[in-house]
Amino acid sequence: MDCKPQFRTVEQGALSGPCRSQATLPGRSICSEVVDGIRQLPSESVHLTVTSPPYDALRTYRGVRKFNPHQVAAELLRVTVPGGVVVWIVNDQVIDGSESCSSFRQALAFRDCGWRLHDTMIYQRISPFPDSVRYHASFEYMFIFAHGSPRVFNRIADRRNGMPGKRIKGTERQADGTLKPFDRGAIRQEFGSRTNVWQCATGFRKTAPDAEVHEHPAAMPLRLAADHVRSWSNPGDTVLDCFSGSGQTAIAAELLDRRWIMIDVAEDYLGLAARRLAGMRANRQKFLDFCA
Repeated sequence: MDCKPQFRTVEQGALSGPCRSQATLPGRSICSEVVDGIRQLPSESVHLTVTSPPYDALRTYRGVRKFNPHQVAAELLRVTVPGGVVVWIVNDQVIDGSESCSSFRQALAFRDCGWRLHDTMIYQRISPFPDSVRYHASFEYMFIFAHGSPRVFNRIADRRNGMPGKRIKGTERQADGTLKPFDRGAIRQEFGSRTNVWQCATGFRKTAPDAEVHEHPAAMPLRLAADHVRSWSNPGDTVLDCFSGSGQTAIAAELLDRRWIMIDVAEDYLGLAARRLAGMRANRQKFLDFCA
């Protein structure tokens, strides 16, 4: 286990590696292996990270994708402001009939390095992957790690309630097993807070409104990134994606008036993200409507 970060920073806004063509973007791109890339960021400069690391060897990416989760967790703790959050979207590969458990090991690595596991959320795909020897795989983990108590929580309330307009009352089970009546003294609204299981469609024109996103082999859904940016940050905050891939987090951040930082080891993927950001700016309302 290696949770001791080595501090090394560069001037905010500068680029590293061969990716200086991205310098005109209203954000920061770093072409680097993940730990070296995070080490270039000043301490306590990031409010939110929304990222999805490689899922074992499930996909073939450009560039070396192996990483030490303890080192990544330690560096993210250093660069994250107190109260900041990391959304870590991950899943396991099935190897010789058994799940790898990489997701759990990574979650424990964050705990070892001082992060709180604030919530274990589930991202459920609307179209599951079929399987002949187990139930169809339909979900991925979304670990919510907090640097202390979260500084921001903008609750999304788009779950349709049953019996809107009725008084909120019922019974609650006590520690001794008995039921105690309660009356909230409030009226149930038409829509209530989401649960920590989120459904999201993927596929052509569902992962994002543009076709270019599919030039990356494993893009996260844009709506998923946007809803986490909404939930755990405010306008003007800085949002990091340290495995930026197709640029979904950066696009969501810019749409919602946040600053963004992308880190990826592959110059091609940073170029793809730059093209997609330019396409979003030319069709901003289309992207906003998609994420509404």
